Amino acid sequence: MRFTDGFWLMREGFSALSAAQAYATTVESTDHGDRVHVLATPRVVRHRGQTLNTATLSIDIDAPATDVIRVRVAHHTGGTPSLHFPVTEQPAAARAAQADGHTDLVSGGLTARIHTGEAWNLEFIADGRVLTHQRERSLTIVTDPDGGHHLAAQLALGVGEQVYGLGERFTAFVKNGQSVDVWNADGGTSSEQAYKNIPFYLTNRGYGVFVNHTGRVSFEVASEAVERVQFSVEAHDLEYLVIHGPTPRDILRRYTALTGRAPVLPDWSFGLWLSTSFVTDYDEATVSSFIRGMRERDIPLSVFHFDCFWMREYQWCDFQWDPRTFPDPAGMLARLKADGLRISLWINPYIGQASPLFEEAKRLGYLLRRNDGPGGTAGSVWQWDLWQAGNAIVDFTNPDARTWFQSKLRPLLDMGVDCFKTDFGERIPLDVVYHDGADPEQMHNLYTQLYNETVWSLLREVRGDDAVVFARSATVGGQTMPVHWGGDNTSSFESMAESLRGGLSLGLSGFGYWSHDIGGFEGSPDPAVFKRWVAFGLLSSHSRLHGNESVRVPWAFDEEAVDVTRAFAQLKQALLPYLRATAQEVHDTGVPMMRPMLVEFPEDRTCWYLDQQYMLGPDLLVAPVFSADGTVEFFLPAGTWTNWFTGEQVQGGTWRTETHGFMTLPLYLREAPRLLTR
Repeated sequence: MRFTDGFWLMREGFSALSAAQAYATTVESTDHGDRVHVLATPRVVRHRGQTLNTATLSIDIDAPATDVIRVRVAHHTGGTPSLHFPVTEQPAAARAAQADGHTDLVSGGLTARIHTGEAWNLEFIADGRVLTHQRERSLTIVTDPDGGHHLAAQLALGVGEQVYGLGERFTAFVKNGQSVDVWNADGGTSSEQAYKNIPFYLTNRGYGVFVNHTGRVSFEVASEAVERVQFSVEAHDLEYLVIHGPTPRDILRRYTALTGRAPVLPDWSFGLWLSTSFVTDYDEATVSSFIRGMRERDIPLSVFHFDCFWMREYQWCDFQWDPRTFPDPAGMLARLKADGLRISLWINPYIGQASPLFEEAKRLGYLLRRNDGPGGTAGSVWQWDLWQAGNAIVDFTNPDARTWFQSKLRPLLDMGVDCFKTDFGERIPLDVVYHDGADPEQMHNLYTQLYNETVWSLLREVRGDDAVVFARSATVGGQTMPVHWGGDNTSSFESMAESLRGGLSLGLSGFGYWSHDIGGFEGSPDPAVFKRWVAFGLLSSHSRLHGNESVRVPWAFDEEAVDVTRAFAQLKQALLPYLRATAQEVHDTGVPMMRPMLVEFPEDRTCWYLDQQYMLGPDLLVAPVFSADGTVEFFLPAGTWTNWFTGEQVQGGTWRTETHGFMTLPLYLREAPRLLTR
């Protein structure tokens, strides 16, 4: 959120008080190491009279883990504290030292230095240099025209410093110059909204910042103040963590040690997934024909996904097969799974009014309620007609509602379903009352976590290490419940490219696995788009053919599409040992399977900007082709690289322009590979 009118003035109706001095600094020892407490004042205090009729900021600085420093800022502390994401803490991670003119808190190679002179100055130092800092007008209490209370912090950006992450964002890969609201929304891939919002960014200067707040966090990234990143919350308290690298890999390792890492997923999840698509007409005969068609064409298929209309219209979700099109679901699943095929089902956290579960959930108190009761208490069930008529939302803050929801899924698992596509979870209203009394604004992003946890925990109980969800929405910690896919894209080269930008940004936000709708969701791709996207999709972490009003079986496009799908599905099958080893690395380090080039080559300035290519694991460079004629320009970092398809060795450190038919794309094996040998 922007508070200022240019550099000097506040926007009309806004007022601000900024930390001007560390008035008092004290050190205390805790079970987790030392903690520094700072009382900051909005003016330099030179006599007692200046302590009256003014605000203060109470600041605690500690270290939850080595090379991580946490800053907690509070204005008024008499209210309910903001919700925070849980972090895994290490004991005795910091030590404090007071010197003339400053107090230091040291955690591993990272130091927070609080200067105690007549100017606010909080510096974060590593390797003998200041990584970032807060100085004048950089820690601020803001009152908006409606009386809303905000806390805003700013951290400095150096010359040439680039910012990345903030979740799965489809805007420019480098976030400098952008205003970003961390607020889950169902906006498609062609907007600034995002399904997966993560209040974490990292920079090429060797550190990351995690704003630990579950509600809306507004970032101004070199936008409102072009020399700084500003993050603000509408609350009386603000918590952020500075995470030292120095490399992107180190930052991700430390961030995911705090917030959680993905498991090693089962081998079958890396194969090709095929969907019914969304509103297409299908029944068992249609599904069987798709699967038979893939087998007859020698295209390896791992998972078949039934989208929404496996249930009856108007009744989503009732978790019952539509008897008109699937009269024998148990028998059908047994037939489909006879040779090892896995089955995925679409679900969401909403209960339409026509669902037989609506009255049951209403009676049991398992649905979100409006705040239209006496004194703003829980009243009527929250409903609207968007998506499903009379749509209501399950209240996952109620443990009994979670158990109830799982009880509806359990028979499907017993029937032979292997995994669920957990769709939606973003359009969560604010005019509601939760079972546990949670603040609706702070629950908005967190809702998806409870939703996916409910499904994931059941799958872990029943399927063990075979547990997989296919989720659209996420927040901090969602990476522990993979896989996530990119949401509703369109059938164009431009949308293919924006999908990749989103996936790379998500990878730099702690998510190890990612997928996207091959061919695009909206519209019907022309054969060139489909074939180019197939190559990209089957060289992604996870690979799914899915659409909206048209199917994505390759023979629906042309015979060459069949050949392309076969070739790249077989290539991915051959890469399975490498993908398995990379998945172990994802689990051990938090480094994503699909890696922006800067993760593997942080020393190469060119790699700081690249968003049309990536590393699949540590050894394979992939440059998808975003043109019908096959022309692609990409960058090979320094070293010797081997063309996967021809075996030709070429020297890197330069840009290359190549032209590819549909059966190939730039795929290069790194010199001295770590995990992959041919």
